[in-house]
Amino acid sequence: MTLIAGIGFTSPWLLLGLLVLPLLWLLLRAIPPAPKRQPFPAVTLLLGLRDDESLSDRTPWWLLLLRMLAVAAAIIGLSGPVLNPAQDYGGRGPLLIVLDSSWAGAPRWDQNRAQIEAELAEAGRAGRPVALLRLTAPEPLQFLSAPQWTRQLAGMAPQPWTPGPAQLTLAQDMIAATEGGFDTLWLSDGLAMEGRADLVAALSDHGEIEVYESATPTLGLLPATYEDGAIVLRAQRSASGLPQDITVQAIGPDPGGAERALAAATLAFEANSTHAEGRLTLPMELRARINRFEILNSRSAGAVSLTDDRLRRREVALISAQSSNEGLALLSPLHYLRQALMPSTELLEGALIDLLPANPDVVILADVARLAPDQETALVDWVEQGGLLLRFAGPRLAASDTARDTEEPLMPVRLRIGGRSIGGAMSWGEPKSLAPFAEGTPFYGLTIPDEVTIGSQVMAQPDPELANRVVAELNDGTPLVTRKALGQGQVILFHVTANAEWSTLPLSGLFVEMLERLAISSVAKPPEAEDLDGTTWQAAAVLDGFGRLVDADTLAGVAGPDLIAGPAGPDLQPGLYTSGKRAYARNVLRDGDELLSARWPATVPVQMYEAAKERPLAGALIGLALLLMAVDVVAALLVSGLWSPARGASLALACALGLAIGGAPQSGQAQPTRTATELTANLTLAYVKTGQADTDRIAEEGLRGLGNVLRLRTSVEPAAPYGVDLETDELSFFPFLYWPVTDAQPMPSSDAYARLNDYLRTGGMILFDTRDADLALAGATSSAARRLQQLALPLDIPPLEPMPADHVLTRAFYLLQDFPGRFPRGQIWVEAAPPDAEQVEGLPFRNLNDGVTPVVIGGNDWAAAWAVDADNVPLYPVGRGFSGERQRELARRFGVNLLMHVLTGNYKSDQVHVPALLDRLGQ
Repeated sequence: MTLIAGIGFTSPWLLLGLLVLPLLWLLLRAIPPAPKRQPFPAVTLLLGLRDDESLSDRTPWWLLLLRMLAVAAAIIGLSGPVLNPAQDYGGRGPLLIVLDSSWAGAPRWDQNRAQIEAELAEAGRAGRPVALLRLTAPEPLQFLSAPQWTRQLAGMAPQPWTPGPAQLTLAQDMIAATEGGFDTLWLSDGLAMEGRADLVAALSDHGEIEVYESATPTLGLLPATYEDGAIVLRAQRSASGLPQDITVQAIGPDPGGAERALAAATLAFEANSTHAEGRLTLPMELRARINRFEILNSRSAGAVSLTDDRLRRREVALISAQSSNEGLALLSPLHYLRQALMPSTELLEGALIDLLPANPDVVILADVARLAPDQETALVDWVEQGGLLLRFAGPRLAASDTARDTEEPLMPVRLRIGGRSIGGAMSWGEPKSLAPFAEGTPFYGLTIPDEVTIGSQVMAQPDPELANRVVAELNDGTPLVTRKALGQGQVILFHVTANAEWSTLPLSGLFVEMLERLAISSVAKPPEAEDLDGTTWQAAAVLDGFGRLVDADTLAGVAGPDLIAGPAGPDLQPGLYTSGKRAYARNVLRDGDELLSARWPATVPVQMYEAAKERPLAGALIGLALLLMAVDVVAALLVSGLWSPARGASLALACALGLAIGGAPQSGQAQPTRTATELTANLTLAYVKTGQADTDRIAEEGLRGLGNVLRLRTSVEPAAPYGVDLETDELSFFPFLYWPVTDAQPMPSSDAYARLNDYLRTGGMILFDTRDADLALAGATSSAARRLQQLALPLDIPPLEPMPADHVLTRAFYLLQDFPGRFPRGQIWVEAAPPDAEQVEGLPFRNLNDGVTPVVIGGNDWAAAWAVDADNVPLYPVGRGFSGERQRELARRFGVNLLMHVLTGNYKSDQVHVPALLDRLGQ
């Protein structure tokens, strides 16, 4: 493709037809040869007569111009013009397109596909064979024609895993097996991968490598956990930056069975932080419905966290030594437990030996002193595998010898003989109340009602480990609830009964809250790989790259250890796996995983994705040519008199109205009006409206980006940028004006110049940006520079000079030597220093005044380098690769220095700063 004036042409040789237009002009306007003059006396009879209709002896010039335009439009249209053509970097041989094709690219998959289509179109025009290599599913390279790959793009989708060492090694082997050279275009998802460097080296052996990568950080969600009565949600992003808030939704079925968002929490990324955390407190009934968490408006598998057994409705087995028909219901040890747990758990009652095979989440023993040896062994094994044993004291336990001499596996502490009660041998004078729950215990944060009192209890033997096992105590320090770990599970003992015989605790709402906290804390620790040795897990549902759950019937079973420790891939896809009654959620991100940005060698150029899509203009130009030819037919009929002028005028008027109604451009939304209070409440960066929509938009985007940088790196917190109309707006509200100069910008009125001169005299600064530094470096003068001379002539501007090396702008915040924008190293002009500003001996800078240069003039197009979108992503390319990003960083630093100079003057020229500056400069 040949580029002419920024427009690509697929058949540029057809443009030679434009050379025929002058000859065609001469042919069309040629007149017939003059007739031979012959006297004829009878002609005198026609003298004085007037012909109402006259015919021209040649074609009118405007009709010739119309025909020339029609022919030119047809020629240009047939030459295949393309707006925003894909960049051609000189490759002519085979092309390999490498895609990470992971979940991290899912939010930008449409952008990826558009980039691939543009590259395939360019390769097709150049006749280059193309091969595609997806690193998540490598296949042998096949160099085919570009149209063949274009037809296959619709069926490609990102995978829910990132390329691992196995996939990268396989891809490297396939590349090594390919003979001949080829260039590589790598569409990266932006995440670091182990083994990338080796793959880059293998590709470099075959040809040039170019990388396209998005600057938007990738978001990921870690598995949800339950801690201290709340669901803890943790998110990561691959790169630090400005503060960012995300919304995480809890998804599950509502009572009607329809899946919906049940709750939401906001997670906040602090500035320069890659981690965010939030807590979600929900009732157990609602919590049991949640099947996944997902980041709102981030469609990727990594933004989804599936839930498993840890948040489902618990199964609780109730075991009592008292038979069900023994005693009154209110005196039954299980009565209050049933009432407290029934709304939020599934209750199982029966013999322990019958209930353990059902693998309940919690087993409650109410005043059970002794178990049969086989039952005790089975219960110990169950607890060690992650179960919770919750025991309550009672008369039987107090009268038994359980855990008197030695600590037993199913008791958290050793017990004293007898117990403690009002009027007993070890008695207190009145019932005791509970002490506030300590931080770090499951009950921390619960409110203790005044009516909860303890009358009797079993006592714990003093022991060195006792203090570490107490999770609740009375106000005199006596243990009330103790706990110890046993394997992956835990054993908890309430030193009172489960009914109201020894205390009023079962009669209070606190009892329900304590049981709920303990039932939820029965979540097993994440299993280790060896814990699942010998088990096979079947995928019930898996995630696709966009984070959607899909059926997994055809996937083979996965060994337990691989499910925990194996890398995700085609044989182990993220999703929900089951084995018997157990369920395990294998998420994209696991505890301990970190999202890191990709790092590329300095020799590999890294580009942003194309901001604009290719747009063929051939159809529009051919249509324009046909329209002009139709107008030519009508005009020819009018000129020849074969069509009345009235009909022609009516038709022209109708066409003009139709074009005006259907083709008039829609104006953008007007800038919201701000009051003087709003404009002065915070620092407002302003730009001068030029009347050209594109230029004004880039200026606003640039000041928005500069404001974000100031907000992140300094104490300055500017408001949203504001476009200034020099004819109507008050300028004193803005300490700084950015004025992009265009050749078509109208001259301000005399009143506007009066306000501008007052603004400059009272301390304001104007940055004139002609955006033509590329021309200035080549020695040319642009139309914008000539227009600036006209615009600046009525302004009261002091003498100027090129920015000296010791100007305060070189050190107002950052130490700078260059001040690039989108163009590097253009000349910058500032107010000339006073004639008496001489350098004092021993000081590195001249003794300048405290004023601020009222104008800064340059042409580096700083707004384009600063410009960002609403997500703080750079909008326009600057340079190439890492050098380009370094250039963008220097442009941002110049903007910071500029604003610091506006706000603080030349304070960095004071002698008090000299030692620090000399130290920074290494002098």
